[in-house]
Amino acid sequence: MNNASLARVLHSPNTPLAIVVVLGVAVLTVQSGGSFLSPISVQTFFQFLAIPIVIGLAQMATLAVGQLNLAVGAIGGFSACLAAIFMADFGLPGWLGGIAAILIGLACGFANGLLVVFTRINGFVVTLATMTILSGAQYALVGTRTITADAWPELQAIGRAQPLGIPLIFWIAVAIAVVLAIVYRHALLARDMLASGGNPLAATLSGISNNRSLVAAHALSGLLCGFAALIVLASLPGANKSVGGDWLLSSFAAPIIGGVSLVGGTVAVLGTVLAATIVRLVDSARAAFQLDPSWVNFVIGAVVLGTVAFDRVRARRQSGAQRRQSKTPDAPPTAAVRAVEGA
Repeated sequence: MNNASLARVLHSPNTPLAIVVVLGVAVLTVQSGGSFLSPISVQTFFQFLAIPIVIGLAQMATLAVGQLNLAVGAIGGFSACLAAIFMADFGLPGWLGGIAAILIGLACGFANGLLVVFTRINGFVVTLATMTILSGAQYALVGTRTITADAWPELQAIGRAQPLGIPLIFWIAVAIAVVLAIVYRHALLARDMLASGGNPLAATLSGISNNRSLVAAHALSGLLCGFAALIVLASLPGANKSVGGDWLLSSFAAPIIGGVSLVGGTVAVLGTVLAATIVRLVDSARAAFQLDPSWVNFVIGAVVLGTVAFDRVRARRQSGAQRRQSKTPDAPPTAAVRAVEGA
């Protein structure tokens, strides 16, 4: 690695996150006397890391266009429960049930995007409303019932598979992240979404449809929530009204800590994955040190708030520097220029 490459790595916003991950693993390994790195512990860690990664990416998709998706958990929970009913009560094959979960999530996200565009109401309010509606619909579907995973053995086989000793569902989450990174780098629609999020007026003047970008971002977010629902069906022993209920904080924590701006125009796929890993390490530390579960939410919430505050301060400093630079008087004219002006 040459000096230029090393400098890029050291100045990358992902480097501090990677260091935190390494330190977290080291602390938990020492605390557990090495058992944290045992095969069973590693498998469990990665199994429960898949969902935070996918829902973090789902939230990132809407943050990229300056929107929020408060319905991440509701979409995932509703998709999982409705697909579970299709399989348990109507005999839908497991592989079709998994596809149904993904498509239901896509449909819910697409509906969110259309509502934002046609009502001209901020996505915060729209997704707050749809979160309430879908949470109620989820309870109406299953009530106090838990639909056991015996109805979808094909998906459970995916959940039990462990290529290279790592759960397959984690590899699915990584594959989703890789595909998403490629899409945001090369796909025209994805670049349009980032342009709309960064500067809607400039995007409009460039011929980009901001409405299309908003619908596409919410649809992508819903699609990823559908994938999260698929992972739930593959990894958990059943589906009930609690699925998705605790996803909201994690969905914001991963992209915000990972470096995604709340004002739109940016994505950070690798940063989101690393931040989701940190969130999972915090949860593991809670169990290892026998902390109260409420402390986990407190720590994650405090980190998210601190990250947002730091981002705002940095943005204000950059804006102030740009204003001062624009007010700097032009350099005095040269002798040649003065001669031309005098002539």
